[in-house]
Amino acid sequence: MECKIFFVLLSLLVITTGTAFAQESLLSIETDDNNYDEGDTIVIFGNVNTVIGDTPVLIQIVNEGAIIEIAQITVGQDGTFTKLIIAEGGVWKKGGDYTIRAFYQEHIAETEFTFTPKSQATETTTNFEVDAGSKGTFDVEYTIKGGTVKDIVVDSEIFALIVQIDAIDEGTITLDLPREFIGAEKQDGKDDTFIILIDGIEVPYQESVVGTDSRVITINFEQGDSDIEIIGTYVVPEFSTIAVMILIIGIMTTIVITRNKIQIKI
Repeated sequence: MECKIFFVLLSLLVITTGTAFAQESLLSIETDDNNYDEGDTIVIFGNVNTVIGDTPVLIQIVNEGAIIEIAQITVGQDGTFTKLIIAEGGVWKKGGDYTIRAFYQEHIAETEFTFTPKSQATETTTNFEVDAGSKGTFDVEYTIKGGTVKDIVVDSEIFALIVQIDAIDEGTITLDLPREFIGAEKQDGKDDTFIILIDGIEVPYQESVVGTDSRVITINFEQGDSDIEIIGTYVVPEFSTIAVMILIIGIMTTIVITRNKIQIKI
């Protein structure tokens, strides 16, 4: 008898749990990003599996128990819904984790995001000492928002500076590039454009200051980006004359050896 009661209770538990999961899946909600700064547009979207007449989806945005925004969203015939909210104004004051709750009849769904007001947006300006090999070192002044600079290294083979960053959010980096150590010039000595690659993909950049000693460029990056390559027409240290001669001799030696091997085979 006790065994039968146990199996009945177990069956009811399984049915109840399955029903709960089914109810949860009837309503879903997401955002287009996980991190927002003040002034950003939050895109909220989701889906209901069963459309109930003209019943709207009610959403609440909550931070530390306080309701920041309330909205009603019309559900489309296909069950989808979308809402745009601009994260600005008097109620958007505190930084931290925010929760979006969606209500549709008795069904509830949640998602979270992180908000950063302008007063808390971290922006770092400092100098980074770059190793220039036999030329010693040189400083690159930079300002970054949305991440941190881990390292800046010279790649002489492609005439580039590689800026390694930890991008915790989308952001920008502004670099003051000293002409003595890196530049992009045409044959007539006039400035040419840099080639900027982020993780191997070419991206645009803005140039704000063109001075006699340096060029200031600004690059936008996305969350998760890591390597920014700034490619010009020269970089220090370049191949020295001796290094070039050794390289040429090495190539010529390889050619001679290859020819000798071919002659021997013949």
